[in-house]
Amino acid sequence: AVDGVVNGDVYQESNGPTDCYAAISQVDRLQSEPESIRKWREEQKERLEQLDANSRKQEAEWKEKALKELEEWYARQDEKLEKTKASNRAAEEAFVNDAEEVFPGTEWERVAQLCDFNPKSSKQAKDVSRMRSVLISLKQAPLVR
Repeated sequence: AVDGVVNGDVYQESNGPTDCYAAISQVDRLQSEPESIRKWREEQKERLEQLDANSRKQEAEWKEKALKELEEWYARQDEKLEKTKASNRAAEEAFVNDAEEVFPGTEWERVAQLCDFNPKSSKQAKDVSRMRSVLISLKQAPLVR
């Protein structure tokens, strides 16, 4: 608070009333309000405090639930990633083993193994029907050299 003198009047800079008499008149006004209004004001204050406490409690519960769900999501993602890594490694190992066993005349069988010619079981998002038809036509009528 800063005290000062302006035009011979002493004042105090603050958030409340600047005059002692103003403070007393404010207290008198609060005391002179009817009992029902004072009671309502107290009940309203209690209700608001209770609502604030409930909202803080609910927010804490939501944060806790969100953290738990996030941890579960990360655990599922890690588990899915490990399964994918294992299946990819197994598929790569099988592919390498099959690639080593090359016999002349079995090229189309190897192509058929690598390409899924059943359009209903294909899990790819891309349309590979044209490539499939080209491979089938090449198998039926190979290119002449």
